[in-house]
Amino acid sequence: MARVRTSASMSLDGFVADEDDRCDRLFGWYENGSERVEHPGITFQIDEPSASYWRAWVADVRALVVGRRLFDLTGGWDGRHPFDAPMVVVSHSVPTGWPRADAPVEFTDDVATAVARASEIAGDGIVAVAAGQVGRQALDLGLVDEVMIDLVPVVLGSGRPYFGALAHGPVTFGDPEVVAGRGVTHLLLRRT
Repeated sequence: MARVRTSASMSLDGFVADEDDRCDRLFGWYENGSERVEHPGITFQIDEPSASYWRAWVADVRALVVGRRLFDLTGGWDGRHPFDAPMVVVSHSVPTGWPRADAPVEFTDDVATAVARASEIAGDGIVAVAAGQVGRQALDLGLVDEVMIDLVPVVLGSGRPYFGALAHGPVTFGDPEVVAGRGVTHLLLRRT
C-alpha cells in the first residue's frame, strides 16, 4: 500500500514561495555543499546530510500529485517531473497540448481521485503530493500519511503557505525525524 507524503522547502513563517511564486530564497540549500546529487533532469551540490536525506526519500517516490497552478508554472516539467515519476494533475480543465502520448501525466478534477489514482500507480512506494492548495486539501481529507519540511532559516513575511487554513484541524503528528543540513533542517513527521 502506498504512503502519501507531502514535502516542500518552507520558510520559518510557513511559506513555500513568495507572492510572485519565486522560491529562490528557499532553494539555496540545493547549492551549498560539495556532495553532487543527480537524478534525471536535476543536479544539486548539497552537504552530505542533506544528500543522504534527499536520496533516501526520492528513491521510493513512484507517483506525484500536483495542482494545475504548479503544473503551469513549471511548464509541466515538459512531461517529465525531476523525480522521474508519473504525475496526476488536479485541474478543472486539461491544458492545451495535454495529455501527450510521450508523457506519464494524467488529469483529474478532484484531489481524492488524484491521490487514489497515484496510489494505484505507486503500489507500495510513495505518492508525493505537492504543498499548497493540493497538499492542504489532501491533509483535510485525511489522505496524508507523512509531512516532510525542509525548514529554511528565512522569514518571507508573506507568500504561498505550505498548507493554509485547514477545515478539519488540528492534525497531529508524532515526534519528527530531524536531519540538520547546511542552511536547512529536514523534518519528517508521521501522522499518529
